Formats: sequence, C-alpha cells, structure tokens
Amino acid sequence: MNFHSILVVDDFAPWRDQIRSLLTARPAWKIIGEASDGREAVEKATELDPDIILLDVDMPRLNGIEAAKIIRERCPRSKIVFVTQDGDDDIRDAAMRTGAMAYIRKA
Repeated sequence: MNFHSILVVDDFAPWRDQIRSLLTARPAWKIIGEASDGREAVEKATELDPDIILLDVDMPRLNGIEAAKIIRERCPRSKIVFVTQDGDDDIRDAAMRTGAMAYIRKA
C-alpha cells in the first residue's frame, strides 16, 4: 500500500496530538515527524523529506511563512498545507505566495 508521509508542525502540543489521532486512523497516511517551531520544521523537513507538511503560521523562533520559504527551497516536492487560526487576508496571501497548496483555518 502506498502511503503519504506527513510532518505536523505546530507549537500547541494538544493540537498535534489531535491531528495525530485523526490521521493515524487512515492507513494510507503516516506521520513521520512533528515539530514545535519554525526552525525545527525546517530541520525535520530537510531530514525527513515528507510528502505533506501541515504547518502553522504563528510559531516561535521562525514563523511558518518564513519556514515555508526555506522548506520550498530544500524540499521542493513536499506539499505545504497551512493550518492556522489566523484569518487575516494579508497573512493568508503571504502564506500562499510561498507555494503552499492550501491555507486552512482551524475551527
């Protein structure tokens, strides 16, 4: 069975736990790593080369938009999906200009 490798990046551990429990129920999706800030996201993405990166915008050490720019250079085949509470149109537009495939607001 083919699976999609996923890196989950968010500074809020309970959200990462919730996403992990939701995604592990699907056999074709495999979480291969987690990160809690933007710098760690870049390191893990470079090391693991995931198919999909679920990335928050507002994080410590390096925000998600800046992290995404670096990740796009280092891991061009990885698909970035921003999952964030931020609903600001300018931030959404900046996030999408990084080459992300989607911008989803957390409920």
